Amino acid sequence: MPTRTNSRESQERMLTGRQGTAVGDDGRVVARAERAGSSGGDRFEFGGSIGLAHDYLLVMRGAERTFAAIAEMAPAAPIYTLLYDRAGTNGRFDGHPVVTSGLQRLGVRQRGFRALLPLLPGAAARLRADGHDLVISSSSAFAHGIRTAERAVHVCYCHTPFRYAWFEEGRALGEVPRVLRPALAATLRRIRRRDLAIARQVTRYVANSRICQERIRRFWDRDAEIVHPPVEVDRFEPGEPEDFFLFVGEVTRHKRVELALEAATRAGRRVVIAGDGPDLARLRGLYRGDHDFRGRVSDAELEHLYPRALALVVPGVEEFGIAAVEAQAAGRPVVGVDAGGVRETVVDGETGVLVPEDDVDAMAEALAHTDFARFDSARIRQNAERFSTDAFRRRIAAEVGQALAARS
Repeated sequence: MPTRTNSRESQERMLTGRQGTAVGDDGRVVARAERAGSSGGDRFEFGGSIGLAHDYLLVMRGAERTFAAIAEMAPAAPIYTLLYDRAGTNGRFDGHPVVTSGLQRLGVRQRGFRALLPLLPGAAARLRADGHDLVISSSSAFAHGIRTAERAVHVCYCHTPFRYAWFEEGRALGEVPRVLRPALAATLRRIRRRDLAIARQVTRYVANSRICQERIRRFWDRDAEIVHPPVEVDRFEPGEPEDFFLFVGEVTRHKRVELALEAATRAGRRVVIAGDGPDLARLRGLYRGDHDFRGRVSDAELEHLYPRALALVVPGVEEFGIAAVEAQAAGRPVVGVDAGGVRETVVDGETGVLVPEDDVDAMAEALAHTDFARFDSARIRQNAERFSTDAFRRRIAAEVGQALAARS
């Protein structure tokens, strides 16, 4: 459960160094601000001290890109995170001092952080952002449990409640040896109890999609407005498609990558997999020779892949699914499941094809027989532009402003 502390006491415990570096007595500064934050776009209109928080900053995926857009609206504000990898995040947060939990000293990176699960909730609760009047967290797991001052306004941009505790416990238990399942189940129960206590203390939740909004209401009994994540649509340009499909994302079981590979194999089609994760080695062993496993790719390579693909494949239920919008920004359609965020980002029949969830035959049919040449790349890109960074900034600034007004 997050601890609220008196703001005056917490400020006395904070040390302020050059460049506005905040050093919490329960955190470790691992990066000081090396350059000024971005001056482009909207900023949060607030005269007090702002702190930012994200679960872990180890790679640049959809949630991290969303958080980067938030961070650009609070130049040089301290960032609090459980684990940080400057190289993995391409120096994107160099304009901010970064304060981590004590787990940082373990040197864990993207491939290994899941093993720390029993330690992460407590580490978040000990991560002190209690020297700020306004805290904006970006959370799909534990960041909403960061310690804040008693009178601080805490706005949480929620990507999803922690999936393995709230709606995919069975999958989590199935991925560990039987002997470890009772301990993991107990850990997940503790996380649920902690989350319920945390949810009562957060000032305002903002959901990234309808499915996330529904989960916040169902699990935590809190209302949340929807602000769709930002997509840097100007990074992408239409091109000439080639004869392959594309998957972009973490290669984990809940992403249902195997369903896409099996469907494409049945359809006699090839998939390029741009992503890394704990399920990569297994799938590469099963489908080597049939599909192209690229691992984690650079932004430049991804910008080259999207417009060359026949379509992006989204085989699992996404809370929002930034990759689906990125593909459309490059003028390419999406073949995705008719569930979750894809329903909000893809216009069935106009910017993509939606198929029933967990139906490998339907996915194979769509990959084999859809005439992808009939899609209008200009219309597809126009749809993606609804999710621009500027639109996100306006809406998230309004949500923060309403939270501040309600507390004043």
